[in-house]
Amino acid sequence: MSLPQIRITYCTQCMWLLRAGWMAQELLSTFGTELGEVTLVPGTGGVFTITCNDTLVWDRKRDGGFPDAAKLKQLVRDIIDPDRDLGHSDRKGHKSKDQA
Repeated sequence: MSLPQIRITYCTQCMWLLRAGWMAQELLSTFGTELGEVTLVPGTGGVFTITCNDTLVWDRKRDGGFPDAAKLKQLVRDIIDPDRDLGHSDRKGHKSKDQA
């Protein structure tokens, strides 16, 4: 079985390379060797999409803007390893089980 492939297509006209690179870095920092590759694909016309194994994870036009890092990690995790705990990224805005 091959490792998951992430593809981030960004608009060069909108200057979104740094945003795409940052999101790639966040995913690689979290998932590391669990990913086969993270590819940055230049595009035009306001495009900003993220796919995992050809499944659309995020579309700026469909989803309204850009995901924050925690949301993006959750969406990717849900595809590649649904049982994985992302630690603080999963609990943002929720009370910890350990709190009384």
